Amino acid sequence: MEPSKSIDSSGMDEFGYTQTLDRSIGKFASFAAGVSYISILTGVFQLFYFGFSMAGPAYAWSWPIVFVGQLMVALCFAELAGRYPVAGSVYNWAKRLATGTSAWLAGWLLLLSSIMALGAVALALQLTLPQLWSGFQFVGDGTGPYDFAMNGVVLATIMITISALINAFGVKLMTRINSVGVFVELVAAVLLILALGWHVVRGPEVFFDTAGYGEGHDLGFFGVFLIGAMASGYVMYGFDTASSLGEETKDPKRTAPKAILRAVTASFLLGGLILLFGILAAPDLTDPKVGSADGGLQYIVLSVLGGPFGKAFLSCIVVAVVVCTLSVHAAAIRMMFAMARDNNLPFSRQLSKVDPVRRTPTVAAIVIGVLAIMPLLINVMQPAIFTILSSISIVLIYLSYLLVTAPMLRNRLLGRWPGDDSDAGFSMGKWGLPVNILAVLWGGAMTVNLIWPRPEIYNSVPPFEWYLQWGGVLFVAAVTVGGALLYRLKIRHQTGVLAEHAAAVAAHPSSGPAAELASTEPAVEGAKVP
Repeated sequence: MEPSKSIDSSGMDEFGYTQTLDRSIGKFASFAAGVSYISILTGVFQLFYFGFSMAGPAYAWSWPIVFVGQLMVALCFAELAGRYPVAGSVYNWAKRLATGTSAWLAGWLLLLSSIMALGAVALALQLTLPQLWSGFQFVGDGTGPYDFAMNGVVLATIMITISALINAFGVKLMTRINSVGVFVELVAAVLLILALGWHVVRGPEVFFDTAGYGEGHDLGFFGVFLIGAMASGYVMYGFDTASSLGEETKDPKRTAPKAILRAVTASFLLGGLILLFGILAAPDLTDPKVGSADGGLQYIVLSVLGGPFGKAFLSCIVVAVVVCTLSVHAAAIRMMFAMARDNNLPFSRQLSKVDPVRRTPTVAAIVIGVLAIMPLLINVMQPAIFTILSSISIVLIYLSYLLVTAPMLRNRLLGRWPGDDSDAGFSMGKWGLPVNILAVLWGGAMTVNLIWPRPEIYNSVPPFEWYLQWGGVLFVAAVTVGGALLYRLKIRHQTGVLAEHAAAVAAHPSSGPAAELASTEPAVEGAKVP
């Protein structure tokens, strides 16, 4: 029997959709999805050198600051996940809270950012694999002008290809690999914290000393701290992935909110302790390798723990990069699928196609992989441009989050939220309004800090050109304005749940949650796709 021909027992009919994806994800796998996207062993190790090179040891204070701000956002998302655990979470939440244009932009920006982030995460293999074994340096010996960048592209392309195949095979395989990888990552993080803590060589006063950083900068140490804080801001996001996999999660209204909050909290605690003890255990903080791309925290670990033990932990970092790639890829697939089944993307019917056996969006998995590999080629000859694109991807994520928290706050102020809490899996109660206000203020402040056209971020290496320094502002403006025009002029006229994904109750929407969350247009039987 076709699922769309009968009332859906999975609860998806409440949102206007039929259950087409495989609902098999348990509590730990849901938690693991959020943890692996944040991936402290990937992000902290990939970006430590940058934060340290900007603001020295005191940059570590940015970690708890970013956590508090992101926790406000995570609490808002947990409340939404407790009501609407639907694929493409941010897109579907914005659709419930705001206009069709805002919702489409939220999905569009997060989709673009996920595709760019996928390539950036996979590139992290270059920072670790050649340090484990020189044989992973496939291109040259690493000393040539393009050896490092070209080899990074080769490794990343292999990783993304493997990720596409795993995600296309089915969510059960992906979540099993992801869960095992996250378990390894968590155990490794705890052992690493203990090992670094055992080798501490200095006291915590180092975190209260600016060590000369910021001298000559217009804003002094505060100016370089804001730049260094991006190393933390670039890591602690993606916790919404637990809800984006909600259609494939058992009891999602209760499981997804807890997974979101546990993921961001666990990542803060473990990542913060790694930063703390890593800096306290470093043999020499004045060593230039500590603040260089080919050194950083990996260099500290190898220096402190020595050969076999150090390399064992670096192997765990590789595992973390692998599962982070899988998770980012999975989240991007769900966003593309969610928008496509509403006929809100070009070639929507193809992109929303679900394999009848594996019950996963296989076409979207392959398309995301191809799109993620394409920008990597820029990294070979113009790494500065790819750095700009990577930075912009984070800006787009924070903007897409704002397109949820801001209209959520507006609804609260107008008395339209939270409404009936009887079926909600999580509620902030009276704390909802102050938390929501802080989430919006934090999102706005971080967006400004991230997009600020500083040469240290957007034009750090020659050639020094104005359009590179302003690349973040120009690109974000282009994709936002261009996306809004694309939706207003074309896509909104075709939007509507495709017939093969529409629940029986969505065929004649009238009122209630299903009608409110569904598209502004009625469900389309055989919607025309460009």
